[in-house]
Amino acid sequence: MAVAGETTLEYTPTWVVAAVCTVIVAISFAVERILHYTGNYLKKKDQKPLYEALLKIKEELMLLGFISLLLTVSQDRIARICIPKRYSDDWLPCKKIEDDSGEKSTSHFQIFISQGGRRLLAEDSASTSYCAKRGKDPILSTTALHHLHIFIFVLAVVHVVFCVLTIVFGGAKIRQWKSWEDAISNKEYDPEEVLKTKFTNVQEHDFIKGRFRGVGKRVNLFGWVHSFFKQFYASVTRSDYTTLRLGFIMMHCRGNPKFNFHKYMIRALEADFKRVVGISWYLWIFVVVFLLLNVYGWHAYFWIAFVPFILLLAVGTKLEHVITQLAHEVAEKHVAIEGDLVVKPSDDHFWFHSPQIVLILIHVILFQNSFELAVFFWIWVQYGFDSCIMGQLGFIIPRLVIGVFVQFLCSYSTLPLYAIVTQMGSSFKRAIFDEHIQKGLVGWAKKAKQKKGFKTNANGHNQVGPKEEASTPPPSPPAVQLTQVVKKDPDHDQEDAEGKKGNVAVGEIHPANGSK
Repeated sequence: MAVAGETTLEYTPTWVVAAVCTVIVAISFAVERILHYTGNYLKKKDQKPLYEALLKIKEELMLLGFISLLLTVSQDRIARICIPKRYSDDWLPCKKIEDDSGEKSTSHFQIFISQGGRRLLAEDSASTSYCAKRGKDPILSTTALHHLHIFIFVLAVVHVVFCVLTIVFGGAKIRQWKSWEDAISNKEYDPEEVLKTKFTNVQEHDFIKGRFRGVGKRVNLFGWVHSFFKQFYASVTRSDYTTLRLGFIMMHCRGNPKFNFHKYMIRALEADFKRVVGISWYLWIFVVVFLLLNVYGWHAYFWIAFVPFILLLAVGTKLEHVITQLAHEVAEKHVAIEGDLVVKPSDDHFWFHSPQIVLILIHVILFQNSFELAVFFWIWVQYGFDSCIMGQLGFIIPRLVIGVFVQFLCSYSTLPLYAIVTQMGSSFKRAIFDEHIQKGLVGWAKKAKQKKGFKTNANGHNQVGPKEEASTPPPSPPAVQLTQVVKKDPDHDQEDAEGKKGNVAVGEIHPANGSK
């Protein structure tokens, strides 16, 4: 729809059209090439989890492109949808004020004019006049659609950027623990001597002294309080790392006491990152609900800022308390033990017996915080700092302080805590194996399952004499038994192998000790 006073492509110089298209296409190709070379670099460095996270970012960009195209194509049709005037005066972000002519306008209307929005205002007048002839208002003006378009783009970009910053700073914190891993690995000792050659006084162990406070209800309450404050300082100490590492190895890798726990932890964290960087469907529901509650006088965005703040403190406290529970289990049962102090990982220590719930909550926390800060920057750039949507200064400063605090604490405390504490579940992730070993195990499991099916069918249809049965040698058992191949992540058609021995959880690989 052409707007009065505006020049269409029919009367625009061809060199202008060609120049603008060249710039847009060049920028698009530059971004695409950057992502392409980044992906090749990650594959070359054997960083498949980060490569999959990059693919997730590409999916989000494609979704944004589709949303952008949909809004652009349908904006005229949406602007021509009319509603009764009484419905357009309720649930407003800004209170309408009447000018001298009796017309109502929002308090940031003049600010937008000063920012050069005359073309969109002209289009608004066209859609408004269309509905005004019918005594109604447009359901959403062209200007509002344009602003919504920009907001969705800003939200997605801020979320991706904040997730990347979180994983970078959190990963830097975790890599500081590598010196502890190297110190343990450089020790020369016999694996059989670890549990047999010395006695450990449980109460004098650094891990127990730092976590165990006694038995009783008051002590349990104090344990929660201690866990709450522990997340703000020295959330993971060297004794914590050493003890949790040994507990993991004795649970899942008993035959390899020099297992590189730190490398496994980094690989598992990178594998989880691809889930955190995406915007799931339930997060878009949160966006819609928050946009609905942005009513004048409710200060919804101020109260929303406390959601990620409270969730982050709850997650950090729970992760610290899991370590405390592991210490209590040992201290309450033993005064002295033979060998090193070993904790017993279990899913029972986590909410609903599922360590993966912690990852979902971290995903929600990062998105909520990104949403809060994205709204702030969007309103500031689009309407100005003094806009009625921005709110009073007394509500703005706490929002910014909470947002920065959540980002900092999540990067330097909660994410490292998640990386090590969630390994204290009953099962381990397939990141424990290198990529080629994972493929080999899954491929072997598939072939073994198919071969077993063929043998079953053959035995059902053919009669084999006793002489032939006796002459057939029994197959030799494999070193690792995999009885079932299951899907780990519903978003990806990848299969893992499960063992017959130990705690079995869907999506995890469990080695069996010996043959059946």
